[in-house]
Amino acid sequence: MIDLTIVKTVATRVFWQNAFIIKKHSPELLLAAGVIGVVTSTVMACKATLKVEAILDETNEKVAEIKKVKDVFADSENPKYNEQDYRKDLMTVRVQSGIKLVKLYGPAITLSAASIACFLGAHNILQKRNVALIAAYKAVEKGFTDYRRRVIDELGIDKDRQFKHGIKKELVTEIEVGEDGKPKKVKKTIDIVDPNEHSVYARFFDETSAQWDHSAEHNLIFLKCQQNFANDLLRARGHLFLNEVYDMLGIPRSGAGAVVGWRIGLGDDFVDFGIFEYGKHKVRDFVNGYEPAILLDFNVDGLIYDKI
Repeated sequence: MIDLTIVKTVATRVFWQNAFIIKKHSPELLLAAGVIGVVTSTVMACKATLKVEAILDETNEKVAEIKKVKDVFADSENPKYNEQDYRKDLMTVRVQSGIKLVKLYGPAITLSAASIACFLGAHNILQKRNVALIAAYKAVEKGFTDYRRRVIDELGIDKDRQFKHGIKKELVTEIEVGEDGKPKKVKKTIDIVDPNEHSVYARFFDETSAQWDHSAEHNLIFLKCQQNFANDLLRARGHLFLNEVYDMLGIPRSGAGAVVGWRIGLGDDFVDFGIFEYGKHKVRDFVNGYEPAILLDFNVDGLIYDKI
């Protein structure tokens, strides 16, 4: 025997899951409906236009008949069809013609208006979601900024930089040439950066980029020029989005890149690609011409979309 309670529960769950999916993808659905509506209304309007000539011809024939009637009775001494009747009949014919045209184009106009409403509805939903996304991003950014401030207050800016970039101290032995010209072993403590420790905005500049070249020297010159250009834009405009820098480097845009970047007075006031960041062996190899690709980690100030 089927348990109706279980069936009802499953049906309710499926209904709400589907309702959520529809709500989640409502902008895409409204956009698709708007496009289909515009195309359909255009086709309907074209078909309606083919019937307009018949309506206009019928209207012209009726107007011509009314004028003939007026001319016949206008010559009599006691006309039964005066100027007032003539104007009234002309108005009636024109109103009837207008009603036919409205009925003919009405469906196309209605569908076109509904399509525009779909476009506006999709835009409104996306705008609300963007506002909510920015608000959530600001909350996360504020929490991270407050955390870094507490670290700086408690441990100092060096520790903050160390935690942020994953820098670790490592004791290494290097060979150096002494004053007597003989090599000797020297122990040094250097900063080592974990290559896996990088921000969510970091991107590889490699062969997938349209601006990449097989020559490591050319790539270094190109990146330095683009970094200088980015700083010129920042100083000239007062702000710069991360996606704009991605565009300069031939790197695909990101959703975060549309709202984060640099703004004068908000952070470092300069753009840094991380080309000359010490402690990273791969970076040193790139600068020295041994490595053709590099992982760029940008020093974005954070969310600037609502601060411009």
